[in-house]
Amino acid sequence: MTVLGSAVDVTSPEYAAHRAAMLDKLAELDGEHAKALAGGGEKYVARHRARGKLLARERIELLLDADTPFLELSPLAAWGSDYPVGASIVTGIGVVEGVECLITANDPTVRGGASNPWTLKKALRANEIAYANRLPVISLVESGGADLPSQKEIFIPGGALFRDLTRLSAAGVPTIAVVFGNSTAGGAYVPGMSDHTIMIKDRSKVFLGGPPLVKMATGEESDDESLGGAEMHARTSGLADHFALDEPDALRQARRVVARLNRRKAHARPAPAESPKYAADELLGILPRDLKTPFDPREVIARIVDGSDFDEFKPLYGASLVTGWASLHGYPVGILANAQGVLFSAESQKAAQFIQLANQRDVPLLFLHNTTGYMVGKEYEQGGIIKHGAMMINAVSNSRVPHISVLMGASYGAGHYGMCGRAYDPRFLFAWPGAKSAVMGPQQLAGVLSIVARASAAAKGQPYDDEADAGLRAMVEAQIESESLPMFLSGRLYDDGIIDPRDTRTVLGLCLSAIHTAPVEGARGGFGVFRM
Repeated sequence: MTVLGSAVDVTSPEYAAHRAAMLDKLAELDGEHAKALAGGGEKYVARHRARGKLLARERIELLLDADTPFLELSPLAAWGSDYPVGASIVTGIGVVEGVECLITANDPTVRGGASNPWTLKKALRANEIAYANRLPVISLVESGGADLPSQKEIFIPGGALFRDLTRLSAAGVPTIAVVFGNSTAGGAYVPGMSDHTIMIKDRSKVFLGGPPLVKMATGEESDDESLGGAEMHARTSGLADHFALDEPDALRQARRVVARLNRRKAHARPAPAESPKYAADELLGILPRDLKTPFDPREVIARIVDGSDFDEFKPLYGASLVTGWASLHGYPVGILANAQGVLFSAESQKAAQFIQLANQRDVPLLFLHNTTGYMVGKEYEQGGIIKHGAMMINAVSNSRVPHISVLMGASYGAGHYGMCGRAYDPRFLFAWPGAKSAVMGPQQLAGVLSIVARASAAAKGQPYDDEADAGLRAMVEAQIESESLPMFLSGRLYDDGIIDPRDTRTVLGLCLSAIHTAPVEGARGGFGVFRM
């Protein structure tokens, strides 16, 4: 076995400083997560409870198998926007009757569960995850439909939600809707297009147009129950496949539906794996406060892979990118981890070869980001950094094994692409609280703008205002810094969540288990033209 050693000194002042900085970031993150957990606030939570209803996360908890985890996705969606943090919907992966499922639950305490543009983005991302990993979808529905003031941003792209439900069903991925309250207008198509629909007596209301709209459109007088109540749909329209007496009964019936799905994972669950040799808690002090300071990613790998056992590939070549083979919760993984930040030609070629090998072996890839991008400069341009960087990006783009990305530190420029950023369709992408991602660092970007402006003034024969330049640079640096932080990026769904470094192994294990629900098959050729 090739067990990794560790040089981390948990008693050193540097380690203590790094740990303290990370704990501060985690405390800030907890505060933002609390906003999502609060839903619409105390007033609307109390009103919801007074109606004898469960909250969204309580419904999920009753649905899941006892003592099993729930991997919540995109909890900070809409952060920094005009909409509530969490985007009025909860999404995530959990186990129901032994089957891993993608679960969505409207939060009716936030504007009645109405969908805003970020709700749509979050729900579409959840469907994407379900489709790629062949996870049954359970929709816990209670929504008044679109948030009407923002309908222009929802109506046209929102049709993709219903398209996704039909495509999932056509692909043999079961879809189940449990209706807890309103499911009106376009929202009526969620139970209408799901394979299995459960409605609750005196609670569920499913119609294309409610009584007021029907009155305006046709002059017909009607009431909620005769127009779209659970009993009507169970006895008359046939939309309801199952009729529940209350919320717990509906969730019980949903569990029974899943139990009868006859679902089998494409790959057998592995046997219990050996824990890492080093404590996960030590991950808090490994990432430097200043991301310009390099750190050895093997220290992270040693604390997340089984038995801290890692077979490194080409350890002496392209040393600023660490590549190698390991197992994580029993699942095989190929790991690419940035060591010194910058990617050179050797690292790019090494990565391309390693990605090809992973595809030959049908082994998923894990990308651990801490890169400032590909190296620039005359020597490196003449040495072919563009074609070699393109080779790595080509390999990532055309690889067919599942990819998971974790942004540990910096993830700048085209290095973000080469390490499988969001645009390259990783199955999952998470960030640590100290991570940053942008086209380049704030100081570099501000400096580039300053150089261009100074050159422009010189070309026109005009004097250059150094005082104004200093103000501009400070403003640009502040803007880029704020826009590169993980909460800003997570709010825009550029990741699937910000995670505590100590939870990295657990989160990755849950993701790998979900991934192996579907067949894991690599590309056999088909990588496009590699420039040599």
